[in-house]
Amino acid sequence: MAVKTFREAIREALIEEMDRDERVFLMGEDIGRYQGTFRVTEGLFQKYGPHRVWDTPISEPGFIAIAIGAAIDGLRPVVEVMTWSFAFLAMDQIVNHAAKILYKSGGACRVPMVIRGPAGPGKQLASQHSHSIELWLAHTPGLKVVIPSTPADAKGLLKTAIRDENPVMFIEHPQLYLTKGEVPEGEYTLPFGVADVKREGRDATIITYSRGVLLAQQAAERLKEEGIEVEIIDLRTLVPCDWETVFRSIRKTHRAIAVHDDWRYAGFGAEIVAQIQEHAFDYLDAPILRVAGADVPMPYNKHLERHAVPQVEDIVAAVKQVL
Repeated sequence: MAVKTFREAIREALIEEMDRDERVFLMGEDIGRYQGTFRVTEGLFQKYGPHRVWDTPISEPGFIAIAIGAAIDGLRPVVEVMTWSFAFLAMDQIVNHAAKILYKSGGACRVPMVIRGPAGPGKQLASQHSHSIELWLAHTPGLKVVIPSTPADAKGLLKTAIRDENPVMFIEHPQLYLTKGEVPEGEYTLPFGVADVKREGRDATIITYSRGVLLAQQAAERLKEEGIEVEIIDLRTLVPCDWETVFRSIRKTHRAIAVHDDWRYAGFGAEIVAQIQEHAFDYLDAPILRVAGADVPMPYNKHLERHAVPQVEDIVAAVKQVL
């Protein structure tokens, strides 16, 4: 397997799916001649031309509405939002149309589309460009929500997303684009709703996704030096979500910590806590803890920003607390 960056793995998935299915096309702001803000679509305009790689105006409600119509009509659009923070402008299209058309049509109309792009705190992107939007999307029936942490997962899940018959919200953390890992070549897909145990452990379970997986792995190495072995579960997809893998781990370790960048209050960690409490409470030997973002708008100052998002030492402290 070749070693690729996260963004190279996404680009490879796009190329393979565009070559496989002529109905797949890309659209978004500056994805063509400029080749994308994070260079994910580099070279694709030159390879496929303006008929399959569309540079759109700065109008999220407009081009996402066009993508919904194209999907209903039989095409398979992959929409890049420059940042998911800008997709707030198109929430009416996403929530009231893409998510509901299958239901409202009695199953007659499907919307096979993908909306993908960066979400979460970057580095000094400030309050209007740093939103973690996964909970907003996961809360909406009719949307599938995918949020990978590794290049291999990004490729396999994106290919599955493009082939899915439903609207898939594909979330990429901006701090992951340059991370590297082995990526299978050729035909390679990953199913939705299957979590990945990134690390086996006996003492506590960390349930996380996206950038949280990298933080958890670093925390696990520090804890190992003190004889503490944690298990790390990467959810990979939030809708559908593989709760059984989570419960199986809790039955083994009896302790749980939820980790995510999103605001703590009513973030996805609250759903993790609720699911464990409802279905695995009898196996717990300690309260479930959350390590999450501070409930403040994201600061621009890099020192304040560091205090506003989870750090490795926060996870280490939480594990020791449940122990």
